[in-house]
Amino acid sequence: VQLQASGGGLVQAGESLRLSCAASGFAFRLYAAGWFRQAPGKEREFVAAVGKGGNVIVYGDSVKGRFTISRDTSDNTVNLQLNSPKPEDTAVYYCAAGPSEWGLKVGPYDNIYWGRGTQVTVSS
Repeated sequence: VQLQASGGGLVQAGESLRLSCAASGFAFRLYAAGWFRQAPGKEREFVAAVGKGGNVIVYGDSVKGRFTISRDTSDNTVNLQLNSPKPEDTAVYYCAAGPSEWGLKVGPYDNIYWGRGTQVTVSS
């Protein structure tokens, strides 16, 4: 099982960024997929999740209206478009796969596949 995130980097506030996560080693199409983030000294925070079929999407309150999650079943990827990022969006972003999109949002997180993170830094 592998979830490989990419696309992180240093951007200025307001400059868009797109993260991608490639899944392999399991039946990704049968799982909901999502993104989390963790800033230094803070708890892990739910960002967004998309259901198996791609038509049910949930967002964390802090990113709603600014970030967009999508998935591509043809190449087993889940993407996160960061529009209008702010310095407080600076964090390590992780992708994950689980049984449902709501389960990714509220937990528990016992049966979740986690990927390695990608650093996003937003400068002011």
